[in-house]
Amino acid sequence: MDDSGQTATSAGLVTAPHVLDGEQPLDVADALVRLSGLVQGLYARIAERHDLTPVQAKLLCIVADRPRGMADLARCFGVEKAALTGLVDRVERRGLAARSSVPGDRRAVQVVPTDAGRQASAAFHAEVSAELSRLLEPLSPAGRDQFRAAVAQIIAACQGHGPDDGTG
Repeated sequence: MDDSGQTATSAGLVTAPHVLDGEQPLDVADALVRLSGLVQGLYARIAERHDLTPVQAKLLCIVADRPRGMADLARCFGVEKAALTGLVDRVERRGLAARSSVPGDRRAVQVVPTDAGRQASAAFHAEVSAELSRLLEPLSPAGRDQFRAAVAQIIAACQGHGPDDGTG
C-alpha cells in the first residue's frame, strides 16, 4: 500500500482498498463473516417463506438427489446420529421425507424424500439460487467468474483436495 492508500497488485494494477460506506478497509475475515451473514439471513428468510426451518430445508436439499443414510446425514450436519433423529422425525411428520431400510443391510435406515419433499426442495432451491445470483449482480461478468473460481478453490482446499491447478 502506498501513501495514497492504494494497493499495487501482482499484475501491476493499482486499486483502492476495499471499503464499505466510508468504513475502514474491509479485511478478508470480516468480509467473509459479513458475506456469510448475508447468505445465512437470505437462506433463513426463504426457508420461512416455504414454511421450513433452515435445517429442514438443508435436509430436504441433501436428500433430494438420492436417499441418504443416517450416518451420512449426521456427518453432513456435524452431529451424532441420535441428534439427527428429532429433525428426521419432524420432517417425516410433515410428510416431506420418510425412513426406509437400506437394501442389503436390514439394520441401516436411510432418509428418502417424498414427492411433497422433492417439490418443496425444488421450489426452495430455485428461490435460493435466484436470490444468491442477485447478490452477485454488482460484479461485472469477469468479477463473477473470478468470484466463482476463488470460491471453488477455497472449497476444494477445505475438502483436502487443494486448488485445482490443472495438474491433477
